[in-house]
Amino acid sequence: IAGIVLTIGMSVDANVLLYERIREELKSGKGMKLAISEAFSIRGAIPSIMDANITTGLTGLILLVFGTGPIKGFATTLIIGIATSLFCAIFITRLIFEWQLRKKDSLSFATKMTVGAFKNLNLKFIMRRKLYYIISSIIVVAGIASLTIRGLDSGVDFTGGRSYLVRFDNPVQVETVGSELAKVFISKDGIAQRPEVKTYGTSNQVKITTKYLIEETGSEVEDKVESTLTTGLNAIGDNFEIMSSQLVEPTIADDIKQSAVWSVLFSLIVIFLYILFRFRKWQYGLGALLAMFHDVMVVLGIFSIFYGIAPWSMEIDQAFIAAILTVVGYSINDTVVVFDRIREYLGLHKKTAYKTVVNDALNSTLSRTINTSLSTILVLLMIFIFGGEVIRGFVFALMVGVIVGTYSSLCIASPAVVDLSSEAEKSK
Repeated sequence: IAGIVLTIGMSVDANVLLYERIREELKSGKGMKLAISEAFSIRGAIPSIMDANITTGLTGLILLVFGTGPIKGFATTLIIGIATSLFCAIFITRLIFEWQLRKKDSLSFATKMTVGAFKNLNLKFIMRRKLYYIISSIIVVAGIASLTIRGLDSGVDFTGGRSYLVRFDNPVQVETVGSELAKVFISKDGIAQRPEVKTYGTSNQVKITTKYLIEETGSEVEDKVESTLTTGLNAIGDNFEIMSSQLVEPTIADDIKQSAVWSVLFSLIVIFLYILFRFRKWQYGLGALLAMFHDVMVVLGIFSIFYGIAPWSMEIDQAFIAAILTVVGYSINDTVVVFDRIREYLGLHKKTAYKTVVNDALNSTLSRTINTSLSTILVLLMIFIFGGEVIRGFVFALMVGVIVGTYSSLCIASPAVVDLSSEAEKSK
C-alpha cells in the first residue's frame, strides 16, 4: 500500500510537471503543438521528472538489495510503480495529446477559475528562512525530547504478544471488537492498547493479537489477560467462545531492524552522490539530506508525542517502517524537482541577485507543488477515513510525511543551499 501511494504521488507529479511546463510555453507565446513538444523535450520538464524518479528509484533499488521482509516488498512495489508511471507520463500522455491535436480537438491546461492561480506570487521563502529554521528546530527538538522520555509505542511486530481465536454466535465487526477491547487493555501508564483484530475464516470468527502485559510472564498473568479479554468481549453483547490462545513472537527481528537502518543510510549516501553528480554542487546534496532528516524526525516526534492521545492507534509496526520509507521517497522527489527549477532559474537570470533568483524559482514551483501534494493528500485522506482502524495510523504517518515533505523542500532544503553556498559561488 505504501509503495502504491508513493507511486500515485510520483505519477501525478510527473504529469503536473508536464502540464505546468506546457502552460509556461504557451504563456511565452508558442503554439499548442510547439508548447507540447518543448515540454516533452530535454529543455522542458523531462530532466526534472527523470531526476526525481531516478533518485527515488535508487532508494528503492538499494532497499530491494539490502532490505528484508516488508522493506523488500515496499521496494519491489516502488520500482514497478516508478517504471510504469514514467512510461505512462512520458509516452502515453504525449500520444494522447498528439492524437487530440491530429483530430483538431481543443486542448486546455487551465479553467476560468485556475487560469490566474499562483501567478505573480512573491512569498519570502529565502528572506524568512531563519523563521522557518526556528519553527522546525522547535518541532524537531520537542520530538527528540519525547523520543528520549516517552519513546515510541512499539507494536506487536516489535514486542511480541498473545493471540486469541474467538468465535461468536453471530457475525461481528472487527472495528467494534477492537474499540471495546481498547477500553479494557490499559497499560500501566494509562494508555489504551488497541489490539490487532482480524476476521479469521468466517465473519463470526476473529483473531485478536494484543501486547497487553506482554512484558510479564506466569500463569497468573495469562489468567489476567484472558479475564480482561473476556470482560471486553462481554461488552459486545453476543455469546462467544475463546477457541485457542498462544504466545506470538516478534515478527520484526533484530536483523530486519538493522537491515532497514543500513539500507536507508546507504541509500542516503547514494542519493547525495547522485545529486552531487547532477547539480555539480555538494550544497544541493547536503540540503536534500537535511530535508529528509527533518521530515523523518518530525514524523517520529509526532508519533512519540501523540500516542495515547490521538483517537487512533499510533503503534510502530511493519507498516510504519513502510510509511517512513515512503516519507523519505516523497521528500527526495519533491526536493529534487525544486532544485531543478532553482538550477534552471540560476542559468536564466545570471545578473539578478542570488537570493532573489532562488526565491523566484521557489514561487514558480508553487502551482506544481500544491497540485501534487493536494492530489496525494486527497488519496490518503480517503484511505484514512474509509480504510478502517487497522491502517489509520499508517496513513496518518503518510499524510504528515507528505505535508512535512512539501514544507521542507521549500523552507529547509532550498534555504540550506543558500546558506551553505559561499559568496563567490553565489556571484557565479
